[in-house]
Amino acid sequence: MEQTARVADRGEGLDGDGVITTSARIGRAPDAFRPIVRAAVDAIRAEAPTASAYLYGSAATGQASSPKSDVDILAIGLDEAVAARISSELSATFRGLCRAVEIATGSMSDFVGDSDAAYGGRVFLHHYCVHLLGVDLDSATEGFRGDRRAARGFNGDIDRHLAVWRESSGSIEPTELGRRVARKTLLATAGLVSVHDVTWTTDRGLAAHRWSDVHPPLRAELVALLAWSAGAAAPPQRHLHRALDGIISTIVEQFADSIGLWPRSAV
Repeated sequence: MEQTARVADRGEGLDGDGVITTSARIGRAPDAFRPIVRAAVDAIRAEAPTASAYLYGSAATGQASSPKSDVDILAIGLDEAVAARISSELSATFRGLCRAVEIATGSMSDFVGDSDAAYGGRVFLHHYCVHLLGVDLDSATEGFRGDRRAARGFNGDIDRHLAVWRESSGSIEPTELGRRVARKTLLATAGLVSVHDVTWTTDRGLAAHRWSDVHPPLRAELVALLAWSAGAAAPPQRHLHRALDGIISTIVEQFADSIGLWPRSAV
């Protein structure tokens, strides 16, 4: 599951043992967002009584600001179409308090097994999510190390996204495609920064600027991606195509070389 853009988490990093740290804690949602979270939990429970739900993003770390930030919720066991409807309804209801209510969906199987995807899901659940509803699927008793395996679990599917973006370049509105492309690519770049600097970050802005320092020829393209990730004006179609064949492909190659991609047989 993809993390949404958010305010930088000053608590994110590694502890002395190399374990990931974040600021995500129960009760840290700003007061203005608590009615939104309660409404989301009630709506999810009404539609799927056995679902589990989690708060993540800047609202979970206490760094969200009303009305500019999103309220991001992960619902396990909720139909995707139902989640989209609830998201739309709550976004309209609370338009004056937040930018949008985004409900991502998943299933219990997403967190089970030895695959990179399942491992990344468990890392995300343990370090970035605050339990709100239902059975807590986070069974980890200790934190996870911020290493190549965690970085691969988060973004080892970057090559698959590139293939989808290429197929979708003529069917998705350019601003939205540019936003999707930039957000995922910069998250993968954050994984590269984490491994290169022996740290841990998922911050897109930090990633863009730090990787520009490591690879100065990429600076202009990374800065452009950062603007797209924030919803900047639609990039011309030719710029999107150039990015897919240029900076995006470069990041995929660098990620494959230094971190590794998910095996093609992985589900």
